[in-house]
Amino acid sequence: MNELIFLFHIIVIVISCLIALRLGKEALITLIALQIILANLFVSKEITLFSLCVTCTDAFAVGSGLTLNLIQEYYGKTIAKKAIWISFFALVFYLVMSQFQLWYTPLHITSQEPFSKILSLMPRLIIASIISYLTSQFIDYTLYAFFKKRFHKKFFVLRNYGSLIIAQAIDTIMFSFLGLYGIIHNVWHIILVSYIIKIITILVATPSISVLKTYIHK
Repeated sequence: MNELIFLFHIIVIVISCLIALRLGKEALITLIALQIILANLFVSKEITLFSLCVTCTDAFAVGSGLTLNLIQEYYGKTIAKKAIWISFFALVFYLVMSQFQLWYTPLHITSQEPFSKILSLMPRLIIASIISYLTSQFIDYTLYAFFKKRFHKKFFVLRNYGSLIIAQAIDTIMFSFLGLYGIIHNVWHIILVSYIIKIITILVATPSISVLKTYIHK
């Protein structure tokens, strides 16, 4: 059942990217920020997917990379770089504000427990998330620009595969070591499993966007 939900999850992200593309660069930048915030909000929930234990947020990480590549494809490097910093600011703002939410003394103690379970991330995980996100987004930005120039704006799918696969590998390794090393028994198992799910997401989402974007292009 989770596998079917995961497929629909990818489809919804693809459709959202295309709708944002139709609405313009502001919508694409907003979508990147929303996806990275959602990824951090839902990262604590573990699920079973293809008999593997994973979190349900890897699709958002890939989706934010795809959205960034769409910005660079249609609006250029300057707007793409600006999108990275705007989404980075939104992520930091969310993380800081979530801690304010926990610091308030609740009227009823039972109302605090759900927020604590979702929002009380360890400082180490918060820092790991910020560092790995910013690094992977700039790597994706740089690689996509290189491939776009190298292939003369052709082979959209292959350019996305190249930049996303490399960027998400670095994101997965960085976050796992910075945030999880020493906490879990086998960090390499987490890296492998998470990266497999990201690869599946990239392989499914990228051709879908390539096929559909011609019908929704502004």
